[in-house]
Amino acid sequence: MDLRQLAALVAIDEVGTFSAAAARLHTVQSNVSTHIARLERELGTTLVDRSTGQLTQEGASVVARARRVQAELDALVADVASMRDEVAGQVRLGVLGTTGRWLLPPLLATMGERHPKVRVAVLEGNTTSLLPQLLSGALDLAVVNLPVDDHDVVMESLFEEDLVLVAPHGHPLAETGRVGLAELADHELLLPPPGTSIRVELDRAAGAAGVALQAKAELDGLRLIASLAFEGFGAAVLPATAIPRWLDGAWRLVAIEGVGRRRVSIARRRAGLPSAPARALHQVVTEIVADRASSQVSVDLGGGSPP
Repeated sequence: MDLRQLAALVAIDEVGTFSAAAARLHTVQSNVSTHIARLERELGTTLVDRSTGQLTQEGASVVARARRVQAELDALVADVASMRDEVAGQVRLGVLGTTGRWLLPPLLATMGERHPKVRVAVLEGNTTSLLPQLLSGALDLAVVNLPVDDHDVVMESLFEEDLVLVAPHGHPLAETGRVGLAELADHELLLPPPGTSIRVELDRAAGAAGVALQAKAELDGLRLIASLAFEGFGAAVLPATAIPRWLDGAWRLVAIEGVGRRRVSIARRRAGLPSAPARALHQVVTEIVADRASSQVSVDLGGGSPP
């Protein structure tokens, strides 16, 4: 088994065909076919379904580990380069959209000034989409919500923020200054899907209060929920940083009693040593949050690594 074989399999997974994989790797299709055939003989199983170009279940398992191998090799090259000169290489960051709105501008500016040879690639997503990519090696770090129950992930708390209700003018809840869970449960809300981190916290709090929240719509993405709430489509529970301070409109913010706070952390894989660019980015993220969190409404710094 060699790295060219693994690279060929990863390329097929990414682009879908042997010919496209060859173009991605700047080689010819016969070389890609040879690499895959040798890898399959060594492992004693079929990795690519030739009729569809799709990976088999075994192929998908090999690709997941191959990506982690590639990530470790990238980290090795970056670490050696940092010892010779300055920190250089690529680092891939996943970030929540509502957090990225205020975190990324100073973060990217600081990285450009302090580590000009580091290329920062940013992927926006939610916790449920970012964590699998972190574990697969597609991301080096991810800014995600707690709770996260995965032993393969190391979490460091960044900040906590209030959850608030955005209610359009004319909505019954917009006329109140503060609302409890029992009253909240009497109205249909724009909510994240079940199983997502904020929905887990909301359902847990509602269950403890003996009520269940009603969904007018379940939407996978807090920024999408926020946009619909701002446009008057319905009332929504959102983290405080989802509401830009410069934004104004026909809606009102209402405090919620009896719910916990949103807890945001930076995550990395437990296995393997983070690369020099990843360590540099991690440091800058924590510095920016420490410097900027207090200027965000209803946001406080986190308290270190969660249990």
